[in-house]
Amino acid sequence: MPAVQQSALIVPVPEVEPVVGTHRAGLDANAVKGVPAHVTVLYPFLPPAQIDDEVRGTLRDLFATQTPFDVTFTEVRWFGDQVTWLAPQPDLAFRQLTAAVWGHFPETPPYAGEHDGDHPHLTFGHGHPVETLKQAADDVSPQLPVSATIASVHLIAGSDAPDSWRPVEVFTLGNQV
Repeated sequence: MPAVQQSALIVPVPEVEPVVGTHRAGLDANAVKGVPAHVTVLYPFLPPAQIDDEVRGTLRDLFATQTPFDVTFTEVRWFGDQVTWLAPQPDLAFRQLTAAVWGHFPETPPYAGEHDGDHPHLTFGHGHPVETLKQAADDVSPQLPVSATIASVHLIAGSDAPDSWRPVEVFTLGNQV
């Protein structure tokens, strides 16, 4: 049976890879699937078969109206005791990106409606024993802050299979050339 294909809009943050990469490799199933360290703009997005030139054009136009921005990942936070993540500061621009895309594609609520999408984050551990996640958090915290300039949003697609997620298109923020 073929793997179900999905898509997502993300902001990869390669600047944090030296800090969280090793932990993500062992503690975040998305890393095994080939998804880079990132902040999610919208997941799940449309099924890949529905992403045509019109959808891509809408996304291109939408992201062209957004301004690149700087963020700093300042601290480790938790969702309960199951997910450990980095908090981007400020996070308003990420929330605005999510709201803008969702506004154009209302059939794609953040996290399929399971979460509000109002807490931008960069996950580096999920679904492992809390002691293991706490050790990872203790390893990561002294290496913060990490700063990054956000200038694009990536459309990616893949399945639950290892190393299946791939870039589909990169959308530049603002009217950059």
